[in-house]
Amino acid sequence: MAERVRRTIPDGFPTIVTLCGSTRFREAFIDANRRETLAGRIVLSVGLYGHHEGLDMAGTDKQALDSLHLRKIDLADEVLILNVGGYIGASTQREIAYAQQAGKPIRWLEAPRPVAAPGSQDGN
Repeated sequence: MAERVRRTIPDGFPTIVTLCGSTRFREAFIDANRRETLAGRIVLSVGLYGHHEGLDMAGTDKQALDSLHLRKIDLADEVLILNVGGYIGASTQREIAYAQQAGKPIRWLEAPRPVAAPGSQDGN
């Protein structure tokens, strides 16, 4: 599907970026959407902010929204991870893995922190 869509897009079309991160960081999504739009990119983002809107973040609605967000990654040229304070939750981890598997370039709001090896004290 995404490949079919991509073939119909004319040369010179703006870059499409999908924002990924925890919806608890509503302001980060709003700010990133604004910055990316002003930079001339088409922005695909979350449709609602489940943490702020009282959505059951463990139920079927959340699962459906997560699946829909993967389709947005399919349509994107690149992904921007909104890792506020270094936070990356389980859904965002899945989105990162999905984007990597699809070969999508990934940008980060904040430089990613190194992951400590099991049993390591300092992550080095």
